[in-house]
Amino acid sequence: MRESSTELMVDLPAESNVTDLLLTQHRRAPKAPLYAVKTDGVWKDVSADSFLEQVRALAKGLLARGVQPGDSVAVMSKTRYEWTLADLAIWFAGAVTVPIYETSSAHQVSFILEDSAAVVVLVENEEKAAVVRQAAPDAQLVLMNYDDGAASFASLASDGESVSDDVLEAARSSRVLEDVASLVYTSGTTGQPKGCEITHGNFALFAVNTIEFLPELLKQENARTLMFLPLAHVLARAVQLVCLGAGVKLGHTSNATELLDDLAAYKPTFLLVVPRIFEKIYSTASQKAEAAGKGKIFRAADATAVAYSKALDAAARGGSGPSLLLRARHALFDRVLYPKLRGVFGGEVVHTVSGASPLSEHLTHFFRGAGINVLEGYGLTESTAPCTANTVSLTRVGSVGIPMPGTTIRVDEDGEIQVNGVGVFKGYHHNSAANAESFTEDGFFRTGDLGTLDEDGFLHITGRKKDLLVTAGGKNVAPAPLEEKLREHPLVAHALVVGDNRPFVAALVTLDPDAVSNWVKANGHGASGSSGVLSSGEVPSEVAWSEVLSSEVASSEVLSSAALRAELQTAVDAANTLVSRAEQIRKFDVLDAEFTVDSGYLTPTLKLKKAAVLADHGAAVEKLYT
Repeated sequence: MRESSTELMVDLPAESNVTDLLLTQHRRAPKAPLYAVKTDGVWKDVSADSFLEQVRALAKGLLARGVQPGDSVAVMSKTRYEWTLADLAIWFAGAVTVPIYETSSAHQVSFILEDSAAVVVLVENEEKAAVVRQAAPDAQLVLMNYDDGAASFASLASDGESVSDDVLEAARSSRVLEDVASLVYTSGTTGQPKGCEITHGNFALFAVNTIEFLPELLKQENARTLMFLPLAHVLARAVQLVCLGAGVKLGHTSNATELLDDLAAYKPTFLLVVPRIFEKIYSTASQKAEAAGKGKIFRAADATAVAYSKALDAAARGGSGPSLLLRARHALFDRVLYPKLRGVFGGEVVHTVSGASPLSEHLTHFFRGAGINVLEGYGLTESTAPCTANTVSLTRVGSVGIPMPGTTIRVDEDGEIQVNGVGVFKGYHHNSAANAESFTEDGFFRTGDLGTLDEDGFLHITGRKKDLLVTAGGKNVAPAPLEEKLREHPLVAHALVVGDNRPFVAALVTLDPDAVSNWVKANGHGASGSSGVLSSGEVPSEVAWSEVLSSEVASSEVLSSAALRAELQTAVDAANTLVSRAEQIRKFDVLDAEFTVDSGYLTPTLKLKKAAVLADHGAAVEKLYT
């Protein structure tokens, strides 16, 4: 059994809790901006002084409304400043935060509220309130705004005026590192959600140690980031606590149509990004170049960026690094093309952290070579945030890095990754059977993921144990690398590899409507459709197939055309180079369905819900084998 560890860099007193991050930052720099809020199109700073005052007022209001230390308070909202405000207020009241995705159905909300026994539900607006009322008619609701009304932040703060500072401090300080800070429910990609008990120690120790682990991101002068991932996801909340502990100014945005404008105006110095964002930016840039007759130039710039990044990797292992010719080619593209890509991120981003799902090596090298360093990490809800990550000085593309401080990673005889450390959650809420199944006798969490540790302690993910396919011939096949490679092709939006108990491996893919539109134009099929051009005010997004189906672009003739299938076959051929013949994709088919959050096929962090896809598209799978 191979094992890798990183020593804890910073420890905290056992009697402290996550609210001490704010109090420490306030003592250090009370007037320094901790957050920025966009008001009427202008970003306005919020100082530590102002933020702490708002947090205390809302925390007193929760106490006045009957919330007791240890009670659960749910939050259902898109990513916004008020979400962060609510989180800290709940903790100052000694309570437990229960995040609910804003896209959740009434059925899902009902399960979470009942399982967590939430006594108050904070909701973004009346639309979310209606969902909660349907799920739990008797729930005590508070709207997350400062409008007049009995159910608002304004009235909550007003009620709290009767609560003394001493009572608030008693509630705040009643929680210690080992106490539960949040009940985070798994996304349900593999079944019924389970409530993960994330402790104050999980959050706080991760935060203070990450600051020391990634100083190039978090300790630089005027560091700032823009959060656009859902705060209901534990990774986003953990990262914003890192920012709080480091004094990094944090802005929030959740409107996809405004994201590029927000990045341009806010100019973050680093970002937390999911792989789908990189895939869409790369795909759109490639399409734009092809449409402008500059495809050859883009492909040359792509090859140069990848070669340059690979040379940097070689240099880190004792090699010679980029040659003089490669440096010259890279310098040329760094003047004419790479700055445009960096401009998509606001122009000042140097480092990004990628998580939630795998990113292909090609895209990691491409963006790194273009001046956007991608630090890929790995973690689960149960590990609070990344339990491994690449750093600026210790990066190995293709890996998910080394263990985070205070963490041990090991791989058992079956190839399953197991983790122990400061980020590992307390256990599943009210689910002793799941706890017994998920932890080893010596306290390691069984991740269910498969991987390897190299000689330098870098973790490489090879698949998911429960996703492992076993063909009728007895061949074990990890679908993740094949799916990842298929998604590299600009036409492919999502891919699902199948073959469990089947005679061979096959795949279902969905297409990117923007890419199809441009491909059709380039291949003489005519028709209109989305341009796929990245311009000011636009952002890569999932375009509804219905928009394209109404035109000539996505007619059944085009989707089933020999030319299109031949183009997709190149993606399949590229994926097949990664595996043995017995593991190769023999057949594929194209679905004209949407794989989106709203359609129920993606989680809010854009991971594919394979069970849902297979349940609804079983006939398409059967067709592959008839």
